[in-house]
Amino acid sequence: MSAVTYPCYKLTKDTRGQWYWVYYARNGEEISRSSESYVAKSDCERGIALNKASTNDPVFLI
Repeated sequence: MSAVTYPCYKLTKDTRGQWYWVYYARNGEEISRSSESYVAKSDCERGIALNKASTNDPVFLI
């Protein structure tokens, strides 16, 4: 297994055995976490893909 480099996403399991992801910044600090846990690892990976795809979405100040 290769060494972890930052920024990155890490997949892990919670106490119920369900998957969730955490996004770490360049300095290694956690800055984002999935808002739900997933039964299937592939669903968790899809959540990461959706998060990555939203980088050009507009931001609104409300």
